[in-house]
Amino acid sequence: MTELTREQIELSLSEHEEPILLMDGFDPAFLGTAKRINQPTLAVYSWEKMVDVLVSREGMELDEAIEFIDYNCLGAWVGELTPIIVMPLD
Repeated sequence: MTELTREQIELSLSEHEEPILLMDGFDPAFLGTAKRINQPTLAVYSWEKMVDVLVSREGMELDEAIEFIDYNCLGAWVGELTPIIVMPLD
């Protein structure tokens, strides 16, 4: 799967009639959108790819990247448009 740029993601999402909240800095981890009946469309990100972004781009250690995502992303509620983060099976 080819990595999309922020511009490509936004262009693709512009076809939706409703706003979709994207996470800053994690475009390589963007998977697509999720929709449930009578609920807003949400952006979907891969937890594993988010970790990869922080390790490769920010130079974080694996444990540091996991802690950052757990606290700052999984632990953040920014309203009903809060993106979904897909977790791997253990």
